[in-house]
Amino acid sequence: MDWARDGSGWPNAAQSRFVDCPPHRWHLQDAGTGPLVVLLHGAGASVHSWRRVLPLLAGRFRVVAVDLPGQGFSRCGSRSRLTPEAIAADLARLLAAEVPAPAALVGHSAGAAVALRLAAALPEPPAGVVGINPALAAFRGVAGWLFPVLARAMALNPLTAPFLVRGAGPETVRGIIESTGSRLDAEGLGLYRRLMADRAHVGGTLAMMAAWRLERLAADLPRIAVPALFLVGGRDRAVPPATVAAAAARMPQAELKGFPDLGHLLHEEAPAVAAAAIADWIGPRLAPPAQPAGAPPGQGQPRLSSVGRRG
Repeated sequence: MDWARDGSGWPNAAQSRFVDCPPHRWHLQDAGTGPLVVLLHGAGASVHSWRRVLPLLAGRFRVVAVDLPGQGFSRCGSRSRLTPEAIAADLARLLAAEVPAPAALVGHSAGAAVALRLAAALPEPPAGVVGINPALAAFRGVAGWLFPVLARAMALNPLTAPFLVRGAGPETVRGIIESTGSRLDAEGLGLYRRLMADRAHVGGTLAMMAAWRLERLAADLPRIAVPALFLVGGRDRAVPPATVAAAAARMPQAELKGFPDLGHLLHEEAPAVAAAAIADWIGPRLAPPAQPAGAPPGQGQPRLSSVGRRG
């Protein structure tokens, strides 16, 4: 995606800025004041997927949404840095340079895997991680070796991305979205069509898929101590709800909240519902504890209760 060409019509463009933090050039959107909440999109998407959630959360928090490397308007500086662990490490450097310590992380699908890795990579852990239909399980059977191999072959072939881009017609895009169990309005479908018609975005998505491995994360789930909430769409056909429940059961502090009538893109289908679920769960974890009788003013205030926007 090219900002000079596409930026003026992009959702929440007034909140966009670019940051050079090696090895990548990052595009992020920054809005609101208060405790910092970081939003991470899923594979093949961009910050546009938070277009209606971000303004709702910004009324209560400072919200930073980030395009993952090679997707949306972020430029990937090294394809060797596209594993969940490497993306998390690079995001930690970006956040340390640009914003206060995150109070909470929110990730959709593959972005939830990055969020869990990022929670461990930060100097101080966040108060919680929210995963929306989190993709935390490795493919099994033939798909376990076939999908990464195909993605790697396509990412390495310079003719692949243009071939896929030529097939990104309106009905193709609608079919892809609806195959996840979600239905989007004309604006949402149009934004995904613009992404799927962009050679750099498609190439970046394929490169991330080629590098994607979740075996280490799956093995580490019992040792992830950060509190987590998983929002699960009952109609999700991309990440089966049963696999999310199984992952949550292996974590010390994970809970589920189900939405039977929503699919994989539940935060785009029902942004007000998703934003309320996120805020209602995060909010109490950031509230100052009750003052003990006779305590001096300000005693017991947590680090994350008063983070404001710099400048």
